[in-house]
Amino acid sequence: MNFLDNLKREFGIANMLNKLIYINVFSFLVLNIFSVIFSLLLIDISSIKELLMLPSSTEEVIKKPWSLISYMFIHDNFIHLLFNLIWLHFGGKLFLQYLNQKQLLYTYVLGGLFGGIFFIIAFNNLPALIPYSENAKALGASASVLAIFFAIATYIPNFQVNIPFIGFIKLKHIALIYIILDFLNIPNGNAGGHIAHLGGAIFGFFYVKQFTQKLAKNKQNQFLSYLKNIFNFQKSKIKKSYEMKEIDLILEKISKSGYNSLTKIEKELLFKSSKK
Repeated sequence: MNFLDNLKREFGIANMLNKLIYINVFSFLVLNIFSVIFSLLLIDISSIKELLMLPSSTEEVIKKPWSLISYMFIHDNFIHLLFNLIWLHFGGKLFLQYLNQKQLLYTYVLGGLFGGIFFIIAFNNLPALIPYSENAKALGASASVLAIFFAIATYIPNFQVNIPFIGFIKLKHIALIYIILDFLNIPNGNAGGHIAHLGGAIFGFFYVKQFTQKLAKNKQNQFLSYLKNIFNFQKSKIKKSYEMKEIDLILEKISKSGYNSLTKIEKELLFKSSKK
């Protein structure tokens, strides 16, 4: 079995979290290996990378719609990649302890998509950003990663994490600090990145909110159905008990006065009882 076969096998048996990490690492390595080769041949590779980045211009997005997905799997440099993967691993491991792998993928992709749409809307509508909309481009998994982190922070807000030199801190407080810092840093450079982060975080929050509300509603419906079944059972039990007493009285009447002494209603009740 060669190296490529081993990679395929490892990827095939990996959980969704590790698959997302592998895809991000693979795309980073491929782009940078080609960058080195092309630079030695004096060929500019920047145009290839730009094809995968998400432009803020709506006209450009229409021309390359794949960029709404591809941008969330490419990174500017190794530090950018490393930082995102650390957060993805941390948030993703917690996520999979309470939610499933399909939901993790759903949150990653749609969180990144939501962050990208937030980025496009901001650069086409906010007066301070409109002048830069022609050249602004987004890349990186940050919006997707924050969607996952905010989703699990919303699901288990009081879960405590032990941070070195700080101590135990709740997930909801980490999420709050992160989003406040992101918001405050919008004017200080990388406005597009910070805005995309906000979009991913908002998606993660509302996704889990609607999911938990639906879950609570289902549980409530199950409980009401359970109570209804108990009520119907008790009602049926009382009805049967009452009918049995009526039958006993009718049989007693037959033994004393004969069948012909029964009223029409008593005869119908006796007939119905014999059919059950």
